[in-house]
Amino acid sequence: MSEDIKPSYRGVIGWMTHNRVTPNLIMLVCLVGGFFLATRIKQEVFPEFELDIVNVIVPYPGASPEEVEQGIVLAVEEAIRGLDGIKEVTATASEGVGVVTAELLDGGNTQRVYQEIRQEVDRITTFPQDAERPEVRMIMRRREVMRMQIYGEVSEWVIRELAEQVRDGLLQTPGITQVDLVGVRDYEVQVLIDQDTLRRYGLTPAAVASRIRAAAVELPGGHIETHGGEVLLRVTERRDWAAEFASIPIITTPAGTALALGDIARVVDDFADVDKSATFDGKRAVGIAVFRVGDQTPIGVSKATRQAMEKLKDQLPPGVSFSITRDDSEVYRQRLELLIENGLWGLLLVMLLLGAFLEIKLAFWVTMGIPVSFLGSFLFLPAMDVTINMVSMFAYIIALGIVVDDAIVVGENIYDYRSKGMNPLEAAIKGAGDVSMPVIISVLTNMVTFVPLLFVPGVAGKIWKVIPLVVITVFTISLVESQLVLPTHLAHQRPRSKNRAAVLLHELQQIFSQWFERFIERRFGPFLSICLSFRFVTTSLCLAVLIGIVSYVASGRIGVIMMPRVEADYAAVEAILPFGSPSARVQETADILTAAARAVVDENGKDTLCAGIFAEIDEDKVEVRIFLTDPEIRPISTTALTQLWRQRVGTLAGVESI
Repeated sequence: MSEDIKPSYRGVIGWMTHNRVTPNLIMLVCLVGGFFLATRIKQEVFPEFELDIVNVIVPYPGASPEEVEQGIVLAVEEAIRGLDGIKEVTATASEGVGVVTAELLDGGNTQRVYQEIRQEVDRITTFPQDAERPEVRMIMRRREVMRMQIYGEVSEWVIRELAEQVRDGLLQTPGITQVDLVGVRDYEVQVLIDQDTLRRYGLTPAAVASRIRAAAVELPGGHIETHGGEVLLRVTERRDWAAEFASIPIITTPAGTALALGDIARVVDDFADVDKSATFDGKRAVGIAVFRVGDQTPIGVSKATRQAMEKLKDQLPPGVSFSITRDDSEVYRQRLELLIENGLWGLLLVMLLLGAFLEIKLAFWVTMGIPVSFLGSFLFLPAMDVTINMVSMFAYIIALGIVVDDAIVVGENIYDYRSKGMNPLEAAIKGAGDVSMPVIISVLTNMVTFVPLLFVPGVAGKIWKVIPLVVITVFTISLVESQLVLPTHLAHQRPRSKNRAAVLLHELQQIFSQWFERFIERRFGPFLSICLSFRFVTTSLCLAVLIGIVSYVASGRIGVIMMPRVEADYAAVEAILPFGSPSARVQETADILTAAARAVVDENGKDTLCAGIFAEIDEDKVEVRIFLTDPEIRPISTTALTQLWRQRVGTLAGVESI
């Protein structure tokens, strides 16, 4: 630094304060650049991350759980258990399918381990002959935003076709990319031949199946080079529906007549023979799930879906309706509104309090530390793979109450030097320099407090690591703003306005400030002197209050729980019946649970309490949910409803768990 620069301008603070262009550029980059990136950063309900879980699924049709365990599960477990990078292996043997789950070690090469698991499973040669090809897949979190039910008093075929029409309509809507049907049975073409027909024509079921398989194919056949160009060859005999399969020739009679499959068998379109069904308000239902992909936002997907359904509902026949049972964008919107509301209140309170005790201009520039720090953090979040989600917004809410503490300390010290007659430039440099080290240590201490969250293992660590990344980034920018930008603005303030309203406001503020200073000198100061003079008494009183508070909590008068109870928007019951239970018994259990739910709802507000009752049967499992209205509308709490429901159901016989 050259010798002609005044000594007070030496150092980073002095140089930045004297050369106001640089700190102003820093502030503008944080505000403008941060706002620009904030409108383009990815938005999602929860952070996107890999679960580090690999599933091996092996169907074994018709096999009991014991047979699946011996023939499938044990073989897969033995093959993959010794691989490097696997933390734990668990397995489930169910009727007709075995599922082996491998949890991978944190920080490992998940793709390498996934490929090794696939290779080991492919090497297994001891699977039963009837077992189907294993499916090895890495579990990925799909970002579901909405779930709705299409329901009505119609057949399963009709409700399925209507749901597919709604899905196609949603997929054609701009802003919606991925839509799936939920809780539906797969399509199936059934070929029914009686034994007499098979004997008459000398056929077996295996022979019929072989001829169907040979005829219903779609295969590429290469190409032929001709003078006119290249001709592609392809066998296009793929069939999808019963009428198409019925035309497949099966045999030729001695008279030379070709008999098609439909001539000797009954070919029908049907669904897979699995016990799976769903109802909503007692009517057959099909679920539709809408997902967010790419740069789409939860609020945008929800808005596009609701607008599309307003048009599509007119295409539904009478007696068929839809109901949105889940919308995660509402939770996202509420968290975003809470953050914005808290931010505005923070700006207002800092502005009012500092304006009352110090001065309006100083309060304004201190308050600017909040938007500068928050918007500036968006410049760095994409590089850290952090998005705008429920967890990151929670981190911003945490930082909101701490972010301007350092700016308040610096601003107050600068104001103190100016009150003593020092010119604004020297006061800004000296005031910021005096508290620079304490402020830096204080901010670093706050940062260190959040560092342990970076080392939380497992899935929880992938979620909660967002909090320290956001908070530390905000604190860092706040520290730079308070040490380099704020002193510059307080050092180069314009002369006070001669406007009558501004002069009156300044005089009122000075009257309040002087009154408060007199209160400190004449009341609080003497009281503090007494406390210091009788320090042992003061310390004893503080310890007594502390012991009293701890004792009050330990006595049980104040409840202590790990996590606060939050009212859910639905009450749910899940009943598991013994393996192999008759479908009639499963349906009876679902009817009992649904009827009890309806009775409780009818006795406690009906439509003001319940938005719909959903019931689903999946083999031996029954799940029933009561979707509730908003908390401010429902007459009783979710907990009370659940207790009444449990009492109404009573004891169910023949249920393994409920």
